[in-house]
Amino acid sequence: MSQTQKVALVTGGGGGIGSAICRKLAAAGYAVIINYRSNLEKAQETLDSLMGEGHMLYQATITEKSDLDGMAQAISEKFGKLDLLVNNAGITTPVPHDDLDGLTDEWIDRIMQTNVRGTFACVRAFKSLLDGGTNSCIINISSIAGRTGVGSNVAYCASKAAIDSMTRSLARALAPNIRVMSVAPGWVWGEYASRFPQEYIDEQISKTPLNRIALPEDVADAVLATADNLLFATGSIIEVDGGRPLL
Repeated sequence: MSQTQKVALVTGGGGGIGSAICRKLAAAGYAVIINYRSNLEKAQETLDSLMGEGHMLYQATITEKSDLDGMAQAISEKFGKLDLLVNNAGITTPVPHDDLDGLTDEWIDRIMQTNVRGTFACVRAFKSLLDGGTNSCIINISSIAGRTGVGSNVAYCASKAAIDSMTRSLARALAPNIRVMSVAPGWVWGEYASRFPQEYIDEQISKTPLNRIALPEDVADAVLATADNLLFATGSIIEVDGGRPLL
């Protein structure tokens, strides 16, 4: 990599949204670190699809401090800095909101630990590397579920609201060296959405003013624009939802 090349870390980089973000950043000239937890095959496919040079894979669980410390050390040794951290890794499971017993304590803990604590842990682990970058930025992948309260389950919605609140708090705490933003998609087409019947997907489309659900590439476009163009914005929530909350 060149001395001027930007470096980005994308957690959950082998998933549908994560891989689209990795490809978009690589095409824009970033050296991309693809973090994955367990699916090496998908992560490798993402790596093989990237334009440019200098990219790397790193296996780490974002709720494990020792994993994050090891990843930070590896990034420091190879790149010496980090310009962009995209906190994309997250989990959920579909549970109707009125099924209070169906949303078990175990799932609540898993969702909060990964989506909220894991996001914060990544910020804490990579802050010193981001301090060494230029126009450094943290982008948390949130969801309009954090504002609307409509999503795969109650805990998921709460976790995304917590991420947006964390974005505002950290934007104030880390300024002026590091900008912190949220990108909040609505429905995004991919493996999770494909589990639902077509009539349900059609209903979601009918509830969206722009008359379609988002593609992973729509989210990736928002991430790149936020990182490279919105240089005088911090603590903001960028919604990528086709205007869904308007209806």
